[in-house]
Amino acid sequence: MNTKSFLWAGCFTAVLLWSGYQPKDTFTWFLEVLPALIGAVLLVATYRRFPLTPMLYLLILAHCIVLMVGGHFTYAEVPLFDTIKPWFGFERNNYDKVGHLMQGFVPAILAREILIRRQVVKSRGWMNLFVVSICLAFSAFYELIEWWVALASGQSAEAFLGTQGYAWDTQSDMAFALTGAIAALVLLSRWHDKQLAKL
Repeated sequence: MNTKSFLWAGCFTAVLLWSGYQPKDTFTWFLEVLPALIGAVLLVATYRRFPLTPMLYLLILAHCIVLMVGGHFTYAEVPLFDTIKPWFGFERNNYDKVGHLMQGFVPAILAREILIRRQVVKSRGWMNLFVVSICLAFSAFYELIEWWVALASGQSAEAFLGTQGYAWDTQSDMAFALTGAIAALVLLSRWHDKQLAKL
């Protein structure tokens, strides 16, 4: 492992330990942090045979941190977003929307990297369509997971769902993921191409 890998692992571990120390709700913490843990295991398992671009490693770390912060406080009770609610006239804590934006933004670059490196799609136009479709599918599948957890655990899943009484929470979550995916393609594609060329 090089210095950047140690820094990545150190940052991930430090935030994970902070997140797991006296979280608001242990069950919710586990559910929210589990994707970050699975992601970290997959990164370690594929590090030598399929190393990713530095940009993607950084984005994945940022996404993991968003998940771990949400897990510690629950998405409906992140203090900073309670503080800024009156500034924008929000009626709810919108930290979960940051999470769903990242749910599109980061997987878009991950999907793009795999599609390009595996030469799955040669046309960039079709590739962008596939990337956005993959991100939307992933977002919809995550909403199904939330539904299944709610059915299985009943009242204890309320903090995990984080709907805060908003009837269109599921649809807006997917819209934020879609926005994140499109934004990632528009803002990062050229930079990503430069990093891909160095692999």
